Amino acid sequence: MPIPPTMDELIKDLLRRIEVGEFQPGGQIPSTQELSDHYDVSLSTIHRAVAKLRGQGVLVGRPGRGVFVAEYRRR
Repeated sequence: MPIPPTMDELIKDLLRRIEVGEFQPGGQIPSTQELSDHYDVSLSTIHRAVAKLRGQGVLVGRPGRGVFVAEYRRR
């Protein structure tokens, strides 16, 4: 059984998925439950990772609708 990623690894993978176009600017990312299941980590780890990416302006929350990829430019 693979070892679940650390929060930093999780953030790097989410950024990679955005950069390769799997998650498009303006598009909704999977739910926290779906991400938790995909990465085999706790919901709290997903919440912390998403909060960090929101703080960096990579993701934006829309109350009652979910979390979306912001207009994102490669650094």
